[in-house]
Amino acid sequence: MNRDHHLVIVGGGVAGLDIASRIGGRDALRVTLIDREPAHIWKPMLHTIAAGTQSSSFQQTSFVGQARERGFAYQPGEAIGIDRKQREVRLGPIVADGRDIVPARSVSYDTLVLAVGSEANDFGTPGAGRHCLTINSRGQAIAFNDRMRIELLHALAQDRTFGVAIVGGGATGVELAAEIVQLAEIVQGYGISGLRERVRISLIDTGDRLLRAFPERISHAVAARLREMGVEVNLSVKVVSVDEEAFNLSDGKIVRAEMKVWAAGVRAPGLLSTIEGIQLSKLGQIVVGDDLRSVDDRSIVGVGDCASPRFADASILVPTTAQAASQEADYLVRHLPTLIAGGTAPAFQYRDFGSLVSLGGYDAYGTLGRIGLFGGGFLKGRVAQLGHALLYRRHQARLHGMGRGSLLWLADVLNARVRPRARLS
Repeated sequence: MNRDHHLVIVGGGVAGLDIASRIGGRDALRVTLIDREPAHIWKPMLHTIAAGTQSSSFQQTSFVGQARERGFAYQPGEAIGIDRKQREVRLGPIVADGRDIVPARSVSYDTLVLAVGSEANDFGTPGAGRHCLTINSRGQAIAFNDRMRIELLHALAQDRTFGVAIVGGGATGVELAAEIVQLAEIVQGYGISGLRERVRISLIDTGDRLLRAFPERISHAVAARLREMGVEVNLSVKVVSVDEEAFNLSDGKIVRAEMKVWAAGVRAPGLLSTIEGIQLSKLGQIVVGDDLRSVDDRSIVGVGDCASPRFADASILVPTTAQAASQEADYLVRHLPTLIAGGTAPAFQYRDFGSLVSLGGYDAYGTLGRIGLFGGGFLKGRVAQLGHALLYRRHQARLHGMGRGSLLWLADVLNARVRPRARLS
């Protein structure tokens, strides 16, 4: 293997940028990262950007800057197709002001890593695609916040309530609801009296409890805490249709809201369906073996939410979480160069280190997972909040190194002291 071997990574999320940053400087490979966004934001933080309790400008990593620091190339643009025969990734044009600033083009590869994440799945619910917003990317989170501030100001000018309704009782939906409550209280503290009472937040889920991936103890505690915060929690109901004004539920209830969010379900992006001759899961994910390479094409690797691992032990399940994507990235950083060179690697093993959910500054809950001396234990309050924060700091250290990661942490602490606690303009 030599420097002419071109490793192309599509998707600069938790796994994609991690792999590019840690393999990019090696002499044996030429690495290119493709992403339609100009910068990376840790996906578990997107709901804070959407709510406006964090600023995207302070929490993002520029792909151009990271590429220079870590020795890989960055190609901006949206991947719209993959040709296995030609070994090319087709990119759509980059459009600005109605003009093609950068024309459509192709990037050839020798080995392709697909790390394109996942999208919310509306299951074909009538009106959902037209009337609901999603928060799956940096751009979507920023657009959500821009619109929410406009809608909120409009409601205040008309002296009426402002409603946000969220479908999906997983971590994204729960954490977004809590962050919007926190935003309203922060803004109220800047002099808009009565604002918190004017913001109406609803959470809708088909299950009989929130956070079904968590133990029941945490699900019930989170639901109770959200209700204390004023969030309306609707369980065991299905959205049958969506119109411009409301969600229409299976029990006949109508949940009206100026902003409607779909944060339920998971499916792979449509890009994967353009690959001919590749086995996909029911959710459109690329099916990979225990070395994370496609079962049909060993030059294609699937990682993160867009991959569906099939192991010899069928009882092993890998969740679509940032934790799993991070572990897969670790595995590939260690073993992908060997696999490319024709060698073998041990099977990927997922380890459940537990999960955390943060309700903004109000509370946090977590489980320690099934590994270690305290396997299966619970975390709550400040300890859980600290654990949630440390996950993000660990991610920054992986991308930038311990020294620079520590400086970024210090910068965040200083910014928190001198800047408004919410995006106000």
